[in-house]
Amino acid sequence: MIGSNTFHTVLCSFAISMLPPLVCGQESGALHLYYDKPAEFFEEALVLGNGTFGATVYGGIQEEKISLNDLTLWTGEPSANDVYSPDAWKHLAEIRRLLDQEDYVAADKVNKKLQGQYTQNYQPLGNLLLSETDIETAGDYKRVLDLPTATASISYGDRQRSYFVSAPDSVMVIRLSAENQSKINMRIGFSSLLPISKQCRRAEGKMADMTISGYTAYTSSPNYAGSDYLTDSKRGIHFCTIIRVIPMGGGTVHPLYNEALMLSDCSEAIILVANVTSFNGAYKDPVTEGRDYVSLAKSRIEKASKKDYSTLYNNHITDFGQYFNRVSIDWGTTDADIAKLPTDVQLKQYTELKQYNPDLEELYCQYGRYLLISCSRTQGVPANLQGLWNEHLLPPWSCNYTTNINLEENYWLAETANLSEMHQPMLDFVQQLPKSGAITARNYYNVQRGWCLGHNSDIWGLTNPVGRREGDPCWASWNMGGAWVSTHLWEHYQFTQDKAFLQQAYNTLKGSADFCIDWLISKEIKGNDGKVKPYLLTAPCTSPENRYFIPESKVKGATFYGGFADLAMIRECLLDTRAAAEVLGIDKAYCDTLTDVLEKLLPYRIGNRGNLQEFFHDWEGEDPQHRHQSHLFGLYPGHHISIEKTPELAKACAKSLQIKGPKSTGWSTGWRINLQARLRDADMAYRTLRQLLTYISPNGNGGGTYPNLLDAHSPFQIDGNFGGTSGIIEMLVQSTYEVGQTSKAILLPAIPESWSKNGSAKGLCLRGGFKLDFAWKEGRVVYLQVTSRRTDVGKLQLCCGDKKWKVSLRPGQSKIIVNK
Repeated sequence: MIGSNTFHTVLCSFAISMLPPLVCGQESGALHLYYDKPAEFFEEALVLGNGTFGATVYGGIQEEKISLNDLTLWTGEPSANDVYSPDAWKHLAEIRRLLDQEDYVAADKVNKKLQGQYTQNYQPLGNLLLSETDIETAGDYKRVLDLPTATASISYGDRQRSYFVSAPDSVMVIRLSAENQSKINMRIGFSSLLPISKQCRRAEGKMADMTISGYTAYTSSPNYAGSDYLTDSKRGIHFCTIIRVIPMGGGTVHPLYNEALMLSDCSEAIILVANVTSFNGAYKDPVTEGRDYVSLAKSRIEKASKKDYSTLYNNHITDFGQYFNRVSIDWGTTDADIAKLPTDVQLKQYTELKQYNPDLEELYCQYGRYLLISCSRTQGVPANLQGLWNEHLLPPWSCNYTTNINLEENYWLAETANLSEMHQPMLDFVQQLPKSGAITARNYYNVQRGWCLGHNSDIWGLTNPVGRREGDPCWASWNMGGAWVSTHLWEHYQFTQDKAFLQQAYNTLKGSADFCIDWLISKEIKGNDGKVKPYLLTAPCTSPENRYFIPESKVKGATFYGGFADLAMIRECLLDTRAAAEVLGIDKAYCDTLTDVLEKLLPYRIGNRGNLQEFFHDWEGEDPQHRHQSHLFGLYPGHHISIEKTPELAKACAKSLQIKGPKSTGWSTGWRINLQARLRDADMAYRTLRQLLTYISPNGNGGGTYPNLLDAHSPFQIDGNFGGTSGIIEMLVQSTYEVGQTSKAILLPAIPESWSKNGSAKGLCLRGGFKLDFAWKEGRVVYLQVTSRRTDVGKLQLCCGDKKWKVSLRPGQSKIIVNK
């Protein structure tokens, strides 16, 4: 076991060699985040995670804080059958009458009556505190996050610390070491904002444990909606955290009553941390039907303790590497004088001096992949607004699942970046939603078929429109979340060609389409051809978080009819459902119904400025530069607008983006990179990427990137990181899949001049079930290899500029097409 004295000699020599090297700077092309001082703010700290259990490492010298999170630690209890406003649907007729009368102010007021309860809050677990006050020297400080090994390292004076969070062993591992006959004397403590109790004891051999038991509130409200935070020790999610300290090479550890553990006179020590919650699914009470979290935590710490450090470390890097190492990208080399600088300094100079730094751009892209692996490996529990890492009891926007862009943007990179397994938690979550979503459809919208989802959800699968009948309809009164999230089910199939998955997911996808069909109303409207005829549209509707301005009446409002964001999402949902039915060879009559509805949907409209209209009338938004661009959904992440098939609509999308201007929040900027890439506007896509990589100080405002490369909304939201990585991949390659047709891929569709001279990408995935490796010089492909991920023969057509290639591959076959 890890605490054995006989094992120590081998461990000291072997384990050190297994650690990633502590580097003085960012070697050219190295996938490290490097800093020369401890973090003072969260936005400077290093984040680690195994997909469920997360840590934020500050790297303090005398006082080290490591904030801990568990993806399943939320306030609340199952709420699927709770209906806050059971008669909400009865107000629909009045809203529609007011809209017919163009009384938008009154319609906004009545629309509030179609609102329900807020989501619960994602919670911080607590802080692991390491205090070492007798350090004599602390020079030559280095703090590094090594992406390929998902390991953080701290070095100063004669001290070294390394940190990782293991998925295979379900523990956090911290290794402390002192050189030059120096000794470690450290107090190990724990604090939490939650109700907790602590017990410290000596364990087997020289080890000692601190066991923390605690629980969350059984209900809470967002920080902008009151101060409800109600606790009861017999309700809510409970948790057990065990911290085990193992001295090595002499020294001891002993309890300080039930408050802390004291490590004395050690040259080396290992700290193991395990945590388990009682959460056992969205529809199970965490107390009466919860997991045996205490036994599970004890089992994990005992199993990990029986493995030596090198085994734990090798298990971790092997597991993480099987995902991270699938993809490599390169489009240039940063000057050595720049590459050796700390990451925050590089980012600041990239912003202020407009430096050429391809290694930083590549690092940022790979960091998005690192983050998704680190925060999305929990069945049925997707990454939230902050991914996994949150330090607030009432975090911004409850750290929930915001479904009018943010949850979905978290997973845009999953398939293209060869991380399909990390998509699964969201796909599982989506397939849990119909249970509560059907109740919401009936009680709030009088729709008896299918299911829907509002603007927010949480670990309990809340689906109703939030607001408690007081929320601004511009963000609270929206019901297209189901249409949007269900498109991810079809997206997963396009890349994996997994028919068994599609068969399993089909009813969820169809249920969303059912709601859309029954929610549409018919209205006599003059079409683009000048003829009046009945079209299908939504009423009431809103355009996510935006408000319109009517110049004639000076009215500003949110509720209207015929919104093109709604229609874009409905169109994509129906198209996906029809395609899924065709693949499965089922529901022929239903496919005919879908086709009929699609033909009757109100067509897009192009406004007087050449823009794609957001609202039914050619109104401007209250803020023309608003962060949301939901009406452009059909261009990205949807597929029914493109420069090939709908050039006029694509041109209108480009005009809409031009009107919005270059600056926005972090996540919105990430979205715009993808939109510009789909428009094949390489210059604008790259300018937008550089905008996303704008340095934002920890307490600064505006969209961009913090010193630790996390996304600044501001505040921190992780979706911008994922949107940025997705956008970079869209600049490198785009693919399409249509049932019964040859899949297509376009290489370098939006590559900027600064990337075009020489580069390569390996391991990116294509729709249709293919993997791509390719290299280029002067914008032309010089190496091209395609590998089939399918279980049957697949055909693919590729192009780059005026060059075209066709390939047919057997299952698992790999073929080199170009090798110059």
